[in-house]
Amino acid sequence: MKVEVFVLCDAATDSQGKLNILGTFDQIYAKKLPVIHPACAVALRLRFDKMEEGQHKIGLQLVDPDGRPVFQAMEGEVHPRMGVDIDSVAVNLILNFQGIKFDAFADYQINLFVDGKNEATLPLHIREIPPRPNQLG
Repeated sequence: MKVEVFVLCDAATDSQGKLNILGTFDQIYAKKLPVIHPACAVALRLRFDKMEEGQHKIGLQLVDPDGRPVFQAMEGEVHPRMGVDIDSVAVNLILNFQGIKFDAFADYQINLFVDGKNEATLPLHIREIPPRPNQLG
């Protein structure tokens, strides 16, 4: 299995096997805590070879800098199937999130697990907007 795409974005769609991604990012800026991000998505495209055909468990977990989950891990399954003349197949997955709450300005990460193995990690930096210096006119 290969991870072809793994991004945090504003939105994503799957249209007849085409993965459409809008606005990838890895930083969120805010003035104060807690930071509540209204909506985003994780878009995935996983490629499975012929010998990997069948059921695979997918997990996604957002963790804080100490490795503690921000919310319960998301889990699901994919079942790639191939015809006789097909050597590999791509599976698109879109996981939508709403109202994620961050309690600290810190470096978080999103972990992707396939069949219990950590296959990829994305950084997510929550940053404070610096105060503007007083401007004298």
